Amino acid sequence: MNVRAFYRAAKVPAEPPYDTIHLKVFYPARMSGSELERDMGIVPANPELAPFPVVIFFGGVNCGYEMYQWLAIKLAERGLVAVTFAWVAENLPGIIALTPGVDIAMSKPGTYGTAPTASALPALLAELERLQAEGVLAGLLDLEKIILGGHSAGGRLALENADTRFFTQVAAAFAYGAHTAAAVMLGYDAGTILPLFSSLPMLLMGGTRDGVIAKSSFRYGISQGDATTSVVRTFREAISGGRNDCYLILVEGANHFSLAHPSDGTTGRPFLDFPATQPEDEIRSLVAEAIGLFIDAHVRHQPAAFQALHQLLDAANPLIASFERK
Repeated sequence: MNVRAFYRAAKVPAEPPYDTIHLKVFYPARMSGSELERDMGIVPANPELAPFPVVIFFGGVNCGYEMYQWLAIKLAERGLVAVTFAWVAENLPGIIALTPGVDIAMSKPGTYGTAPTASALPALLAELERLQAEGVLAGLLDLEKIILGGHSAGGRLALENADTRFFTQVAAAFAYGAHTAAAVMLGYDAGTILPLFSSLPMLLMGGTRDGVIAKSSFRYGISQGDATTSVVRTFREAISGGRNDCYLILVEGANHFSLAHPSDGTTGRPFLDFPATQPEDEIRSLVAEAIGLFIDAHVRHQPAAFQALHQLLDAANPLIASFERK
C-alpha cells in the first residue's frame, strides 16, 4: 500500500497568534506517473479503496504530531484517511503548549456534557468538508464515518466528543492512556469519574506500566492511584455499554508513551513514566492491529474483522494483561 500525506491549515476560535492549527492528512495513494506527480509530488488517492472513513487523531499535551505518524500510516494502509494536527495555544491559563484543544469551560461542573470539549473539532470537520470538495481526496471521503482517536488528554477528548448530540457524523472512538477522572481543581469531588454519552462503539486501551497516570492520580483525588485504576473505572463506570461494541484492553508492560514514537524527552512529562517491560515495537503492533480491527468491525462492518478482533483478544497473548467487553 502506498501512503501519502499533505498539509493544510485551518482557523480556530482563539486570539492571535494562537488561532491557527496545522493538519497533516494521510491517505491511500496510487502512483500515476503524471507530470504533476513528478513535478510537485502530488499523488492521487486510490479510488478503488474509496469512500474512505476518516480518523481524526488528538495527540497528548506537548506531543508533536510526528509521534503519531506511524499509527496514521498503519491506518492509511488499511484504507482509511488519518488526520493529525498541531495547535500551539494557551492550554491552561498562562501556559502555552502544544495542545489537543481542551475547552476547560465546558469541562467544569454544571457545563460538562452540555457542549463539546474539543475546541479544534468543529474546525477539523469543516476542513474535511473542504477536502471533500477539492484536491486529491475530492469526493472520496465518507464523512458519515468519522472516528475520533487520541492519546492521553487527546484520548479523553476523543471519548468525550464521540457524542452524536453534537457531531452526528462521528461513528466511533478509541483512546490510549486516557480516562475521564475529574480534576479536583475544577471543583469536582475527589474520585469522580465523568460519564460518557456511550451511544457509539468505543475502544479504551491502557498500559500496565503507565507512570504518568499513576503519578497524576492526586489531581483527581484517586488515592489508590496506579497505572490502570482510572482507565478501568472509566470503562466500568463512564461507559454504559450493553451492545457488545465497547472494549477495554490493558497492555502488559506498556507505558504511557508506548503509543508515541519516536519519543521526545524535551517536552511533556515522559520523566514521570515507568519503563516499558515489553518490546515497544511489539506493543505498537498490537495496539495498531486492535485499533484497525475495531474500526473494520464496528465502523466498516466487515464480518471477518469481528472474528479477527475477538481472536486477537481471546488468544493467550502475553501482551494482553486483560480485556473486557460490554
